[in-house]
Amino acid sequence: MTETIEIRSGAELPARREEIELHTLDGLTLVGELALPLERDPVATLVCLHPLPTHHGFMDSHVLRKAALRLPALADLAVLRFNFRGVESPRGRSEGEFDGGDDERYDLAAALGLVAERALPSPWLLGWSFGTEVALKHGRESSAVGALLLSPPLHRTSEQELRAWAGSGKRMTAIVPELDDYLQPAEARERFSVVPEAEIVAVEGGKHLWVGENQVRRVLDEIVARANPAAAPLPTHWPV
Repeated sequence: MTETIEIRSGAELPARREEIELHTLDGLTLVGELALPLERDPVATLVCLHPLPTHHGFMDSHVLRKAALRLPALADLAVLRFNFRGVESPRGRSEGEFDGGDDERYDLAAALGLVAERALPSPWLLGWSFGTEVALKHGRESSAVGALLLSPPLHRTSEQELRAWAGSGKRMTAIVPELDDYLQPAEARERFSVVPEAEIVAVEGGKHLWVGENQVRRVLDEIVARANPAAAPLPTHWPV
């Protein structure tokens, strides 16, 4: 019998990992990482848009970091993470200054430019909190196939911006914690109703920051179920 370990917390599964730089149209250099399946081509790509920098959000925010550590191996996904302008992490500091979701459109465009340059398949915008605002404000006319929205607060996204996604042909799934501090499932269903094709996933007992392994596993399962359904649900153990 093959020996296995339980996949928890900081478990780093095999992948090809590369430090990358993104270059924006307004002249900034952003830092990030691309993680790819070790021995196969990816079937889809996650472009990770991190939480609010003024509340300690960065490319290593834990759900996004765990996506990069696990999903290339478990789900054949490419995972691109980067720091928005003005944001620092152990990888380094991206140039520029935080702009509240406006000039971050250049950051998103640069990330999708790298996806195109590397011919990475089926890019999904994986936004978390503030990252969902960047996805919703600037992702509709991008090359992304859809948006996966973790804990969307809908603070910076206007109804007009949201409504514009209706009929766009892009997929949208909002993964909404039952106990979210900003937008809970009932209100999310009402706010997202202007996009009839939007899917709302209510997570029982979930909180905005998705703390704890059970919540992380649930979120990653929901992500994979959209980006590569054949790999869902994810295994909880890995052979050693």
